[in-house]
Amino acid sequence: MIVNSVAYHTDGSRLRDIDVDDISEIVKQPDTFVWIGLHEPDAALLIKLQEEFDLHDLAVEDAQQAHQRTKVEAYGDSLFIVVQTAQLIDGHIAFGETHIFLGKRYLITIRHGASLSYTPARHSCEKNPELLALGPAYGLYAVLDFVVDNLFPIVRDFREELQTLEKDIFAETRNRDTVRRLYDMQRDLMSLRLAAAPMQDVINQLVRLHPELIPDELRAYFRDVYDHVFRVNESISAMREMLTAAINVNLSLVTFGQNEVMKKLAGWAAMLAAPTLVTSWYGMNFTHMPELNQPWAYPMIIGVVAVLVGSIYLALKRAKWL
Repeated sequence: MIVNSVAYHTDGSRLRDIDVDDISEIVKQPDTFVWIGLHEPDAALLIKLQEEFDLHDLAVEDAQQAHQRTKVEAYGDSLFIVVQTAQLIDGHIAFGETHIFLGKRYLITIRHGASLSYTPARHSCEKNPELLALGPAYGLYAVLDFVVDNLFPIVRDFREELQTLEKDIFAETRNRDTVRRLYDMQRDLMSLRLAAAPMQDVINQLVRLHPELIPDELRAYFRDVYDHVFRVNESISAMREMLTAAINVNLSLVTFGQNEVMKKLAGWAAMLAAPTLVTSWYGMNFTHMPELNQPWAYPMIIGVVAVLVGSIYLALKRAKWL
């Protein structure tokens, strides 16, 4: 459950890995702070951390439930932040949550569900000790930036898949799986937008508020994350419009294809109707039909039928019904 638990000096240097039981001793030192990374912890571990860092009961309760909306809440001199995470697994988006506790001397990240490890974000911070010296808020920036940047590959993969599906849309044969995949993509992007859009409000609050926890030197970094979130949302909106257009085009092509088939069937039916009409005329039980006794009557009728059918065929051909 404990992925990483590290103590840092206020100059940004890494001190050592620590156990949960050692946290009390570490936080007593005025020139240190801790960064703890958890993955789906149990209630006992969260209660232990609550005792060590004096976390608010409501925040700990939310962290245990792990089904929260994206938000940022202030509890005294600490923040509780919830963000949605996403991963592309087997062509579909799997969603998770990350709960973050931020204080002056600590940063706690709790991952639930589909979420990549934040070890790369931690390593990035450790390579910039002059920024990590600004405190746990820089770690918060690195985590949020990591979460947002992982959304770009998902949108890019969806864009590339849509380009592939566009070839199937305009193919001569219709594939039911193409329409189903377009619908699945639109549904996944809707869920992705619901996860990404609220993050703009969260980042915006971190940019403007909470000066006791977010140093002014880091606000430019959070604005950069805000810009990334905005770009992700714009990309998602554009993709959804493209998917809607693709679905409409596919429906139009299917309707057009059906109309073409119906026109051809109607054309052949018209050609069959002509000889049927002529020959049915002679099925009537009239006694006096003069041409029946003429030797040229049968060839003439065949010729008339041929002319009628040929005329109808040429007319339909000019109208591009055949």
